[in-house]
Amino acid sequence: MSEHESKFTVWGFIKGFFKIIIGFLLVLQGLIGLVILMLFVGVIVNVSNGVAGNNDSVSVSIPDEAALVLNPNGVLVETAEEVDPFNVIVEQAYGIDEPSQISVHDIVRVIRKAKEDKRIKGLVLDLGSMGVSSSSASKLHYIADEIAKFKESGKKVIAVGDFYSQDQYMLAAGADEIYMNDFGNLIIYGYGSYGTYLKSFLEKLKITSHVFRVGTFKSAVEPFLRDDMSPEAKEANLGYLETLWSAYIDRVEGARGLPSGAIESYANNMSAVMAEADGSFAEAAVQAGFVDELKSRAAMNEYLKQTFGASKDGKSFKNVGFRRYLASVERDADDGDPNIAVITAAGTIIDGEAPAGRAAGGDTVAEQLKKARLDDKVKAVVLRIDSPGGSTFASEVIRSEVLAIKKAGKPVVASMGSLAASGGYWIASPADEIWAAPTTITGSIGIFGYFNTFENTAAELGVFVDGVGTTSLSPLLATGIGPLPESASAIIQQSIESGYDRFLSVVNEGRSLEKDYVDSVGQGRVWIGGKAKDLRLVDNLGDYDDAIAAAARLAKLEKYDVVKMKERRTRFEMLLGNVSSRMVAMAGGEKSKRANGAVARILSEAEKQAAFFEDFNDPNASYARCISCE
Repeated sequence: MSEHESKFTVWGFIKGFFKIIIGFLLVLQGLIGLVILMLFVGVIVNVSNGVAGNNDSVSVSIPDEAALVLNPNGVLVETAEEVDPFNVIVEQAYGIDEPSQISVHDIVRVIRKAKEDKRIKGLVLDLGSMGVSSSSASKLHYIADEIAKFKESGKKVIAVGDFYSQDQYMLAAGADEIYMNDFGNLIIYGYGSYGTYLKSFLEKLKITSHVFRVGTFKSAVEPFLRDDMSPEAKEANLGYLETLWSAYIDRVEGARGLPSGAIESYANNMSAVMAEADGSFAEAAVQAGFVDELKSRAAMNEYLKQTFGASKDGKSFKNVGFRRYLASVERDADDGDPNIAVITAAGTIIDGEAPAGRAAGGDTVAEQLKKARLDDKVKAVVLRIDSPGGSTFASEVIRSEVLAIKKAGKPVVASMGSLAASGGYWIASPADEIWAAPTTITGSIGIFGYFNTFENTAAELGVFVDGVGTTSLSPLLATGIGPLPESASAIIQQSIESGYDRFLSVVNEGRSLEKDYVDSVGQGRVWIGGKAKDLRLVDNLGDYDDAIAAAARLAKLEKYDVVKMKERRTRFEMLLGNVSSRMVAMAGGEKSKRANGAVARILSEAEKQAAFFEDFNDPNASYARCISCE
């Protein structure tokens, strides 16, 4: 090796060594910066805690005689993922208002507070960004009742919007005045239950569906077995849909003072209605009496300025938005009186743990029930249920804790939300009292099991499974790409039948109903709240507040505090979670609020299907779930 080459090699080594040192120092600098940032955030969080106090509210400046603008941006749910109120203020300061989950109880809490708030002169309903699932009728009725109570204070309620969906209009109908954009629309189409049926599709892909079920009306697996809805499913679904529709008609016609039959005439004769309005959706809504006047956005803003006064900059009217006002509203606090604990099981019941707003994790809900049982301050429990059911194993884990609470001498009241079917009814059945809304979808007492195998698909591609085993069940190790052994199929069906018998026994024990009777109203059939009461599947009709009052009565409490048993994230944890979600959004990981194109809809549906199958995690592959109710 020459001297030049030797020097070059040594010099390269020296440069590489210093690069490593510099890289290490940069990493160290980054870590120190992160620690400083975390300490700074910690100080900010502590300051915000001091400002907010122990009730998680923050101070919000609200002008006198302002309007509360009820403008929820997201999907209406029973319980939403927890959000830091301090972070809401920061987000709004920067103009950030991304879609999220909106808890029905947050909306009701805000309206109740505004009713008594002397700074609030009226309520403006701007509902265009609120999404509502087809099974959330009782949530809408609960909010509509609260709007009606707000009007009793003498404060005006005005609804404004570019357009109104059918569900949004149920709330808008309660306003004193309804305005819509002159290019807007209001289409009322009623309620329906339509599914996608995959039998022929799966056959073409040579996918083998293995279905195990009990119940004439257990239609959860029909999409995999048929190309259409069975007569039994149509009968059951139409039964509860007609009740939902009737409740909608009564609500809207009563609120608007419309003649009987106005809603059905509008929905069933839309073509003729449009012809009379020269093809204008907006004019049709006015002529039918659903909307008072058509206004452009600018005209609406000017009218609201006249009603509530102009904002400081003169560009808008004096107002405070829903999220900002919610951040200032104190949560229910434990003031020292005996407690009524509220535990919520919302979403599909799955095995294991799950955060609020995602699913009802069997272990998560059971742990909260256990805490209520062991807490000496808790004198009664309200189990709030808004679930189509799910894992039978997880449902039984929850039910066992309900029984333990009763054994400890504490009354339990089951409060059904919009949906408490199948596994949702399983966990409600042992309660001392069951309360449902008239429009609650419940029942669906039945069990099913389902999974696919791909042996025929694989064979088409030249892929085969072969091997040996020590027992007749050893081939289960190859099931998936390999077929399901016949002996295993018989075993699974026996397990499902045993599970259904167990379900009947659960209801028999909890409701003191004969098993034969439970079977006659079971078989997977769905019932609406009012009919369920007639069938003795529920005790009383009422809302969330009625259930809490019932728990107080059973516990003989005159004064009490309502506490929600749930795991609360710290402000720091919520902040980190929000920062990470913002980074995902900036990287394009979240869908645009207005991503309504065909491709976006297909991708959205694919995501829903993927999430749907993720929830099937029962260790016994046994499910008490009402898929048609969701």
